[in-house]
Parts: sequence; C-alpha cells; structure tokens
Amino acid sequence: MTGNMKEKWNKEVLDGVINDMVDVVEKSKDEVYYITEEARSEYERLTKELAEIREKVASYIEENDSLEREVSVSRKQLSYVSQRFDKYSEDEIRNVYERTHDLQTQLVVIREEERSLRVKRNDIERRLISLEETVERATGILNKTTVILTYLNDEIKQVNTLIKDAEDKRAFSLKIIEAQEEERKKISRELHDGPTQMLANILLRSEIVHRTLDKKSITEAKSELKDVQEMIRQSINEIRHIIYDLRPMALDDLGLIPTLKKYIETSREFHQVDINFSPVGSFERLPAKYEVAFFRLIQESVQNAIKHAEPQLIEVLLQMTDYEVIIVVKDDGIGFVKEQSKLKSFGLMGMRERVEMLGGSFKISSERGEGTHVLMKIPLSYD
Repeated sequence: MTGNMKEKWNKEVLDGVINDMVDVVEKSKDEVYYITEEARSEYERLTKELAEIREKVASYIEENDSLEREVSVSRKQLSYVSQRFDKYSEDEIRNVYERTHDLQTQLVVIREEERSLRVKRNDIERRLISLEETVERATGILNKTTVILTYLNDEIKQVNTLIKDAEDKRAFSLKIIEAQEEERKKISRELHDGPTQMLANILLRSEIVHRTLDKKSITEAKSELKDVQEMIRQSINEIRHIIYDLRPMALDDLGLIPTLKKYIETSREFHQVDINFSPVGSFERLPAKYEVAFFRLIQESVQNAIKHAEPQLIEVLLQMTDYEVIIVVKDDGIGFVKEQSKLKSFGLMGMRERVEMLGGSFKISSERGEGTHVLMKIPLSYD
C-alpha cells in the first residue's frame, strides 16, 4: 500500500469511526427525546387525574360530614324510640333502625372510597414527583446530547480540516523540496554556463595575453587585456544576478523601499507590464526578518500576476503604521476561480505560510475576468 493510499484509508477509517459515533449519539438523542415526551405526556395525564381525584376526595369529605351528622341524628332517634316502646309501634322502630343502619353503611362505604382515593392520590403525587425528576433529568441529558452532537459535528469538520491541512502541508513540503532541488539545478547550470565558462575563457585569454607579450606587440596584448576585462565584467554581472535572485544585497545595504523600487523598475522593463508601487507611511529600517519577508511576499505576488494573470496593470501598495504593515497587490488580469486553484498554487500557499508564521492574515479574492486582489496584514513586533 502506497503512502497516499494508506493516508486515504486512514482518513476513511477515521471518518467512519466519527460518523458511527455521531449516528449513535443521534439515535440516543432520539430515544431520550421519546422518553422525555412519554414522561411529559404521562405527567400531564396524571396531573389531570390527580385534580379529578382531589375534587372527588373533597366531595366525599363533604358527603361524609353530612352523613355523620345524619347518622348522629338517626342514632339519637333510634335510642329515643327504643326507650319508648309504648309510644311507638314496631314498624316505626324498625324504620328508624333500618334508616340508621343504611346511613351507617353508606358512611362506611364513603369512608372506604375516600380512603382508597386518598391512597391513589398519594400514589399519583409520588409518581408525579418521580416523573418530574425524570423529565428534568431527561431534558438535561437531551441538552447535553445536543451539545455533544454539535461538538462532534464541529470536530468532524475540524478533523477533516486538520487532515486536509496536513495533506496540503505535506504536499507543500514536498513541493518545497522539489523547488529547492530545482533551484540548485538552476544555480548549478547558471554557474556552469555563465561564470564558470567565462572564467575558463578568461584563463585561456590570459594565457593568450601572456604569449602575446612574449611574441607580439604590447598594443595587441592591451587589446587582449581589454577583452579579458570585459569578460570579467560580464562574469561579475552574472554572479551579481544570481546573488540577487538568492537575496538582494541592496536589501541589507539600502533597505526595503529602495530595493523594492529597483525590483519593480526592473520587472516593469523586462516584462513590459505597467507596475505601480506606492509606499505609504514612515519607513524606517525594520528587523531583517520583516524586510526579507515583505520583499519576498511582494516579489511572489508580482511574479504570480505576471506569470498567470496576463495583466495590463499591477498595483502594489505597501503601508506601514506603528503596529502593522499592510501589503496590497492588485492586477487587472484574467483572474481565477479560487476553489479550482486552491491546492494547485503552491506559490500562494507559501505566501500564506510565510504570513501566518509572522502572525498575520492573508486574504485573496479573484473572479474570472475581474483580476486578483491580494491583501496581507502583518503585525510588527520589535522584541
């Protein structure tokens, strides 16, 4: 299994694990929600039933009080007639007795029903307390589950972003290595084809000058020496060009603004593109890390515009305040669709990396046929 296939497989496995976790949490959330709703519905039903029972208990209490009074009266009548057999007939005494018995029976039944209702009422009240606690706990779990689900979904995005960033950075690192090797080859070829060949020619011509002095006139020797001097001058210019590409010496000697002006002027003449450079603010010498970074960022932006945008005009703004430097590079070129070139432009990625290393922000906006706008803000720290 190749490295890329292994990384892809690992990413798919990780995505699968996280998605399974999300599915489990979502199902758990649905179950907790169902339990909560069931408990809430049961709570509402029992609340209504409890209200009805309380009304019945109150009604039974009133009826019980009324019957107790009737029983008391009836018993007194029964006692009264029982002591006066001579005044009341057996039927009258039996009627009073039966009425008293019926009232006592009704009183017992009502008291039993009241007691049963009280037991049921107490049971419902305990169940309501339990259901209320269940709903409260379930609601808390539901809220926590929602938070966890939101967190997991955010984590999936972050993990995917981290994986994507790691893949991008890995590809970017490989590109840097390739670029370094290519740059070494380029410098090697330039040194071999330019200064090295020139130095070999100078060595050969110096031998010719030496022989000329021995065998011919001084005038001819001077002519040869002029040619040798011109070759030395060309070699020096080529070496300076190579050194400038590696790191402009003027950056150390003159500072950022003069070096940028020289670079813009050279690029304008060489590429035949109108380039405007506008420095704004009081530009004192900055620490070397800033001057090198700002020069490279502008250089890369301008080169990208020239190479890819086919512009007629490139505008470069460099604004310095006491606490930050703002770099804006705009062109009127063909533009591009950002999503399509996001991973393809390692130049842009390298610029973003450099800006972020300095604690700054990098923003690029572009549309087909509308040109490109690059905005970089880098805070200044003199620690």
